[in-house]
Amino acid sequence: MTNPRDELFTAGLASDGEERLAWVRSRMALLARTHKDFAETKPFARHTIGMSLHLEPKTGILLETLAAGGAKVVATGNHGSTQDDIVAALRKQGMRIYGSRDDSLEQHHRNLAAVLDAGPDILLDNGADLAAGTVARGAADSVIGGTEETTSGGFRLRDELDGRVPYPIIVINDSLLKGIGENRHAVGQSVVESFMRITNLMVSGKHVVVVGYGWCGRGVAQYFRSFGAQVTIVDNDVLKAFEAALEGYRVNSIEHAAEWADVIITATGRANVLGVEVFSKLRPGVVLANCGHFPWEIDVKSLKAQARAVTDVDDTIERIEFSDDRHVILIANGRMFNLAGNSPKGNSIESMDLGFVLQALSLEYVAHNHRSMQAGAQGVPRTIEEEIARRLLEALGVSR
Repeated sequence: MTNPRDELFTAGLASDGEERLAWVRSRMALLARTHKDFAETKPFARHTIGMSLHLEPKTGILLETLAAGGAKVVATGNHGSTQDDIVAALRKQGMRIYGSRDDSLEQHHRNLAAVLDAGPDILLDNGADLAAGTVARGAADSVIGGTEETTSGGFRLRDELDGRVPYPIIVINDSLLKGIGENRHAVGQSVVESFMRITNLMVSGKHVVVVGYGWCGRGVAQYFRSFGAQVTIVDNDVLKAFEAALEGYRVNSIEHAAEWADVIITATGRANVLGVEVFSKLRPGVVLANCGHFPWEIDVKSLKAQARAVTDVDDTIERIEFSDDRHVILIANGRMFNLAGNSPKGNSIESMDLGFVLQALSLEYVAHNHRSMQAGAQGVPRTIEEEIARRLLEALGVSR
């Protein structure tokens, strides 16, 4: 029997989510145009799109746009970043949505399995979890293609899953538009905003170490420096280290930088870049945070195994004490803290408008052209990037 209190709670959540969706929808002009186009052309008629991506308001507008194009939508979020009011609002629209803010990692894996159980023939992936699932199940032949959002997922498709995915996957993160607009400027902005909001610490004068100088690392470094931080870059790629040095950053190894860093932010897409060989060198009181997709860039398990005590300061901050009386601060248990921390906002609305139009048009391209595309990971077609660049310049009122 349904509990009336539960029904009222769910209705209240859905109402809250609808209000937030309305605000975000009003600021996503690029997706609004695409929504209108898709409603007329129905590129996803008779298709089921399975999604694994952060379930927050901006993602909700993307899902609405795909549904307007005729798609049957089945989706889940990423571990720790799902927003319950958005889930409730999307379910009210008739979408099949799995997940909640408090899901354990095991429940998250069950959510991914539930999405695949629905038999999607197009994937909108984040971290290549769904693609890996189709391969593991032997169900890859039922998928015609999809997209991948992240650097981490692109690495996984080209390493672990190379040659094993028989359908085309457009890696959105390969796009120069996404690199500049979303990864550099939006991630940079959201990481600094989240750091200040979560910790309530001053940025000016802090020694901040950014591990990884890809597009996201460039943005994180740029925005921390703009707020007065002294920024050091760590990157094993000598060309990226060279670039960082010419842009005025100090460049060092993580082993040396750990001895004096006030804050260390990982942004590589790779596992254990901050590992056991560094923990003994960490300066007392250093703040550790990750903005990469997977919660593996900081070896949290080993970090806590070395601890004398672990104390929850709040639901996003942990104080980890060692036997030598040093302590470090860990944010969001090593998860992507600009989406998994307190009151998360993630990247700016405008930047995700750009990024999600890339997603929508790339999925449309897959629906129309999958038979002529090569299998596996590949970049966004140049025609799509040029079309979106034109639309973006029009929206910005830029004449050329």
